[in-house]
Amino acid sequence: MSELSILDLQNLRHLIGGYETTHCKMTDYASQTEDAKVKKLFQDAADSAMKNKQDLMKFL
Repeated sequence: MSELSILDLQNLRHLIGGYETTHCKMTDYASQTEDAKVKKLFQDAADSAMKNKQDLMKFL
């Protein structure tokens, strides 16, 4: 793999941070609702955000 530029690293950091924030928020929302369908929607979104974060971390 080629080396990453400073701009690439900054963009990755920004994206990874955004996915981490999304994961935390969606997990929190899922824990606060009692509706099973809404809980699943939020948990699926949290899982997706975590997967995206992990995929981006592979570039580091």
